[in-house]
Amino acid sequence: PGNWSGTLVNALMGRGQGLAAGAAPERAGLVHRLDKETSGLLLVAKTDRAHRILSAALAARRIKRRYACLCWGHLDADDVTVDRPIGRAAADRTRMGVRPDGRAAKTDFHRLARFDSADLLRAQLHTGRTHQIRVHCAFLGCPIVGDMIYGRRKLSFEISRHFLHAHH
Repeated sequence: PGNWSGTLVNALMGRGQGLAAGAAPERAGLVHRLDKETSGLLLVAKTDRAHRILSAALAARRIKRRYACLCWGHLDADDVTVDRPIGRAAADRTRMGVRPDGRAAKTDFHRLARFDSADLLRAQLHTGRTHQIRVHCAFLGCPIVGDMIYGRRKLSFEISRHFLHAHH
């Protein structure tokens, strides 16, 4: 919110190709979005029909979304599912958290590699709540490396974003 230039939508529109109208002009063509610091794949529709079809498939959970992330600490097992509701934090409206009055949220985590102080995980979304993977990792006590909102762990090196990548 509040970024009216330098966005992916600005770049796509600057190429002169048509994009689906979408929900709002600042989201033209975008079927879903990523947090600003998250890298990886997006779905972009060039036509309104494609936007409707892809949005319906996403809502019906026919599109599988998988992410890779590096988190501090270690999961208790190689495969962990977090099925906890997520809602806005009462004290800070820019943060989300696991809340009993939140909306349903489910994430499957699979450990790909274990390092001395961190795990490399694959996260598969079943729902698509704001900051879902980041919130669920923090809930497990394993915040994502570089996440200054839900992790805040000091690093011995400089990093400009969190280690979260939409890869599939």
